[in-house]
Amino acid sequence: MDRNLGINLVRVTEAAALGAAKHFGKGDKNLADQAAVDRMRAMFESIDISGVVVIGEGELDEAPMLYIGEEIGMRREGSLEVDIAVDPVDGTSCVAKGLPGSISVVAMGPRGTLLNAPDMYMDKIAVGPKGKGLVQLDLPVKENVKRLAQALGKSIEDMTVTTIDRERSLGVISECRSMGCRVRLFDSGDIEAAIATCFEETGIDLMMCIGGAPEGVISAAAIKCLGGDFQGRLMPYTEEESARCYTMGLNVEKLLTIDDLAAGNEVYFAATGISDGSLLKGVKFYGDSARTQSVVMRSATGTIRFIDAIHRLEKKPGYSK
Repeated sequence: MDRNLGINLVRVTEAAALGAAKHFGKGDKNLADQAAVDRMRAMFESIDISGVVVIGEGELDEAPMLYIGEEIGMRREGSLEVDIAVDPVDGTSCVAKGLPGSISVVAMGPRGTLLNAPDMYMDKIAVGPKGKGLVQLDLPVKENVKRLAQALGKSIEDMTVTTIDRERSLGVISECRSMGCRVRLFDSGDIEAAIATCFEETGIDLMMCIGGAPEGVISAAAIKCLGGDFQGRLMPYTEEESARCYTMGLNVEKLLTIDDLAAGNEVYFAATGISDGSLLKGVKFYGDSARTQSVVMRSATGTIRFIDAIHRLEKKPGYSK
């Protein structure tokens, strides 16, 4: 894997974030998502890879671009064969409502390393490096919090658990609050919430939530680069979803480890903030320019780079206007 690929992936997420941010707070999440998809797809054509989308906007009949199975990149003879997982806007409702916590993300690994997860719910748990191997999805909430608190040298009262602000999270919220633990809720976009557990400055120690399975794969790729841990289990809610898992050869009872979701040690991850979040600042427009903040990671080296960029909009080609 070419180590310069990480910088090229940042260009992809920057373009998508610039497109989506134009629609921030305007109430139309579909328009924001489409703007990000258009720009992300265009940027991929400038990268020397032979990529296949394994996590994308949906099946061919559901999405005209970045659909599962789509071939992207320059696709020349000798181009690296890779899996691509994308979420042009993780947190579309946040963008539409003008709320914090939306990002544009891309994960990449050698062909066959990223799980092609179906579009359904997944029960998830994410933790930073100090909690690796200590927390388990199948353990009670209180036990996970106690184990992690001991590893971090914190009191239970100083622990912060993040989960999505939905009725399905009431159990986690109740268990945490009953033991005096702090709870931070987010509206949507659990990729950033999962990654935040790996950075002490975010103040988030543990993420537990039921969210999208595709987002779980992307989160696992990022956390692998960061040295943390992630586990998930598919949660089909209908017979159709269960049948799809069976067709794809996926066991819905299986506990999926971080290596099941993102195999090997050549994973790349890049993200750009669309709106301000716990880890990344959102896009800021200044008339003829815009400023973005991104992060790019590589699991092989463990390098994490934060990139602040100023974009002169009049000099950008069509994908960023």
